[in-house]
Amino acid sequence: MQPKVYVDETPRIGFTKYAEKLNSRLAMIGFVSLIALEVFTGHGLIGLVTNL
Repeated sequence: MQPKVYVDETPRIGFTKYAEKLNSRLAMIGFVSLIALEVFTGHGLIGLVTNL
């Protein structure tokens, strides 16, 4: 009797569902963080960088 071989054939690179979900979630976190930064400081990201 031959042993069963399990091969995972899901793609690891490119436009996969996992990569797209991860990218969109990180983009949402970044966008909300920039809005919170502007609400708490009164300046946007560019305004804070130019005032350093």
